[in-house]
Amino acid sequence: MYADCPICGSRRGKLCINLTKNAWCSNCCGESGGMLALYAKACHISNSEAYREIRDALLNGVFTQEYTVAFKERVQEQAPQPARASLLTIHDTFSALLSALPLTQNHRNHLQNERGLTDRQIESFGFKSTPPQRLCPALAEELIKKGYTVQGVPGFYLNKSGVWTVNFHSWSAGIVIPYRGVDGLIRGVQIRLDKPIKNADDPPGKKGTKYLWLASSNKPQGVSSGSPIHFVGSPSSRVVYVTEGALKADIAHVLMNRTFAATGGAGCIFQLDELFAFLKRNGTEEIIEAMDMDKYSNKGVSTGASKLYLLAKEHGLQYRRLTWNPNYKGVDDWQLAVKHKNEQRKEKEDMNFKQQYLHGLCELEHVNTCFEHWLEDLSNHANARDFLGLTQKEFQALMQNGGKADDRLRCLLDSQRATHRFRIYQLKLPGEKIIPFAFAGIEAMHKAGYQQPPASEYSLVHEGEIVCPESHTDKDVLKCLFIRYNDNQSPDYHGRSVSPSDVLELYDGQKRAFFYCDTVGFTPVKFSPVPQEDRDVDGNAQG
Repeated sequence: MYADCPICGSRRGKLCINLTKNAWCSNCCGESGGMLALYAKACHISNSEAYREIRDALLNGVFTQEYTVAFKERVQEQAPQPARASLLTIHDTFSALLSALPLTQNHRNHLQNERGLTDRQIESFGFKSTPPQRLCPALAEELIKKGYTVQGVPGFYLNKSGVWTVNFHSWSAGIVIPYRGVDGLIRGVQIRLDKPIKNADDPPGKKGTKYLWLASSNKPQGVSSGSPIHFVGSPSSRVVYVTEGALKADIAHVLMNRTFAATGGAGCIFQLDELFAFLKRNGTEEIIEAMDMDKYSNKGVSTGASKLYLLAKEHGLQYRRLTWNPNYKGVDDWQLAVKHKNEQRKEKEDMNFKQQYLHGLCELEHVNTCFEHWLEDLSNHANARDFLGLTQKEFQALMQNGGKADDRLRCLLDSQRATHRFRIYQLKLPGEKIIPFAFAGIEAMHKAGYQQPPASEYSLVHEGEIVCPESHTDKDVLKCLFIRYNDNQSPDYHGRSVSPSDVLELYDGQKRAFFYCDTVGFTPVKFSPVPQEDRDVDGNAQG
């Protein structure tokens, strides 16, 4: 069963409780354990204190007779949960169910346009749309008529009329995502909700529950989903990436051509135990953790990543953490952005010679090459001056020297550009350190208790100069820096891609101005960086 988490206070139904094993795990904060640990962590006491409190409460009659009688009556009313069907039965029934479901055009458009999948890939992964609730009994009846077993299959249950149905509702409408094991059998189904579930009293900025398992453990003759592991790729791959969510894994698999395993939540790490044992026997040597980038700011995700390392080590597998441009939360988002950037023309190729020179992207002599290209390109219908982006005066200066750059052209162009000095500061994230506002906007920083970026948490990673058109404002310069130091950095740059939570400094002989990289644009802030003479050779503050 799933419940709100009493440990971190999340009200998104992310606490998974297994009543058969008397165990639980929180998919929001990453905690897990037995029944004593749940009481202890919720009450902020030790397990031994929890044991004594529960024992004393029972011995002293804190639980009244009326409460005990009511509890026993409730338990007696509930029929025992049936056993789950076999893996092959679950696979066959889910396969038949998915074949009976459609995929709406809206969901297809989302998978194509926002997720980068082709129709062929969508079909191969088996993504479908949830049906209207009124059709669910008919779906179950049709499956039974065709000889499929629904009893013991997650999501199926007996309704109030004693008729088999499947647990789809209007409020849980969305994309149906099958979870397949390493053997290719469907072990469970998850729904990506069209409208995330939120409580009425949740603050406006709080994210709701986006994914739900298709399960029926709280229904007559229903069973739990079991939070299975998803696997896509080669079972004999030397390297296996681990992330959260089957949809993310499927997308990353096709974009990277790598093998992925996916948990149903950040806290569901120990379900990987059996898979890692199999992979080790099958020749896998290395596990690469590819959890979302909020592993640096979200304790639950960070704790899950730490448990993943220990599990890999236990099975004798090498372990490595994958990080990427933090402007993208998930490995799928990052790879899709890389794909889009590769499909587009590069920044430099989109500019004419003058734009490139004013932005410091080429030397003056590059005009010679551009002019020669114009002469050789017979299909180019633009005149030479427009092709190069020059004014009439600038073009005349070029032609007076036979189409070659000289000091006259340099003077005309240099008067239209300016050199800006800058520094980039980024959060220090050694090991498993958690900083709540890492890679997040300024509101997250304020929520973490800081009015201004805490300089002690930052390190100077780069300083340099950037050339921009003379008309550029600070806002324009910062935008150029964001583009320049994103995915395609210069060889002398050793920091991360510029992203939210970074601090950029623009300075000259008269002023210093600091800007916080927000989720959209930059916000002026006060910042007191550690003096350069107090830093070590790597730019880290000493002491």
